[in-house]
Amino acid sequence: MTLEEFSTAEQKTERMDTVGDALEEVLSKARSQRTITVGVYEAAKLLNVDPDNVVLCLLAADEDDDRDVALQIHFTLIRAFCCENDINILRVSNPGRLAELLLLENDAGPAESGGAAQTPDLHCVLVTNPHSSQWKDPALSQLICFCRESRYMDQWVPVINLPER
Repeated sequence: MTLEEFSTAEQKTERMDTVGDALEEVLSKARSQRTITVGVYEAAKLLNVDPDNVVLCLLAADEDDDRDVALQIHFTLIRAFCCENDINILRVSNPGRLAELLLLENDAGPAESGGAAQTPDLHCVLVTNPHSSQWKDPALSQLICFCRESRYMDQWVPVINLPER
């Protein structure tokens, strides 16, 4: 690897870390403002009813999920809907970290069945924008720019890795 290739790879890694940090910030704010929808089915219902207020769609899957045919069909349909409706979409390659971010301080109590806590379906996460003031959020703006730049390079669903803490 030449010095120039190394420098370019290093810049790309730094940029991905910055995008990951921006995503963490957006998720933290959205969670506190209760503008997050989690779950494939819940996301599909929201996209059907109110797609204009969805500003970001996250699809999260690990290697085991890549073999789940039903989940991949859902992902394909959600991706197509998001692309058709100009909804920014990202693929998160480490769903465990996404779960840590979204389930931290989770106020959901134990499940009704047997008292055991159920882990929610985090394969699809939507961030909605009920108030126009959120568009002024620099972290959200950075994610939107990243998605737009990725589309210009024909990467319609860019893959990011959330930084480990």
